[in-house]
Amino acid sequence: MGVMRPHASRFCMAILAGALVFAALPCARAQQMEPRTYANAPIGLNFLIAGYQYSWGDVLVDPSLPIKNADAKVSTFLLGYSRVLDFWGQSGTLAVLVPYAILSANGAVEGEAKSVTRTGFGDLGLRWSVNLLGAPALSLKEFRDYRQDTIVGASLTVTAPTGQYDNTKLVNIGTNRWTFKPEVGVSKALGPWILEGDAAVTFYTDNDQFFPGNNVRQQDPLYALQAHVIYTFNPKLWGALDATYYFGGRTSVNGNVNEDLQSNWRWGATLAQSIDINNSIKLYFSSGVVARTGSDFTTVGIAWQYRWGAGL
Repeated sequence: MGVMRPHASRFCMAILAGALVFAALPCARAQQMEPRTYANAPIGLNFLIAGYQYSWGDVLVDPSLPIKNADAKVSTFLLGYSRVLDFWGQSGTLAVLVPYAILSANGAVEGEAKSVTRTGFGDLGLRWSVNLLGAPALSLKEFRDYRQDTIVGASLTVTAPTGQYDNTKLVNIGTNRWTFKPEVGVSKALGPWILEGDAAVTFYTDNDQFFPGNNVRQQDPLYALQAHVIYTFNPKLWGALDATYYFGGRTSVNGNVNEDLQSNWRWGATLAQSIDINNSIKLYFSSGVVARTGSDFTTVGIAWQYRWGAGL
């Protein structure tokens, strides 16, 4: 096999880089599975969230490209804040999330080993959600008598291009673009069981400083469906089995379409335990079932949550 031309090598590494960046940022991505997103809570309650997650696995690209054995490991530290608010008589939340990631990736291009390490803040995530039906705005005293039946909710998640980004590098923690993710969800309680379903689409603005700084990278909308089966063991402990399917998201650079259309399945599990009135811990896991392009990652994580306000 002949020596790859420099521009072709850069093109292949750019595709690899795009997949790695996609894998590096857990915030507001289609792979993320969040049970009980639209659960009701007392108005004025605040949440401080600190977490850590570790992801590892393969980066999947077009098999015709001379990229082999591409894999990555990503450690992400998460810090977030959320508050429950009254929106027109229904409960809702405003939340902000800041990720800090440590990424290491390896791969072979035309038989030559390539590796990269990046450390820095990821893109800031902002989320507004409102329950449209079945989750009225309640005080803490009123909430003690509340029992869930059917909840219908909607949300909008926005990520801002605040993360570490250098247009002279192929791989970055930040993405240098905005994303907008509207979502609708339904949650139905059946005794100790809760069944949930969500549908979302993520829209991307252009990255007009793609490597080596004068290229434009575009991405088509990415559609996602997710489902959760949740069981409440007791008032302080619940667990969930989670699944998601996401598709679309094909990218292009300067109008040249890449063969990276996604059509992937993931499954996961979540376990949450309240320690006392203010503190709780959540453990979660997810892994790919079928992955066409993008990333086939396994993720494990832990999150601590501190609650205050609303008269607790």
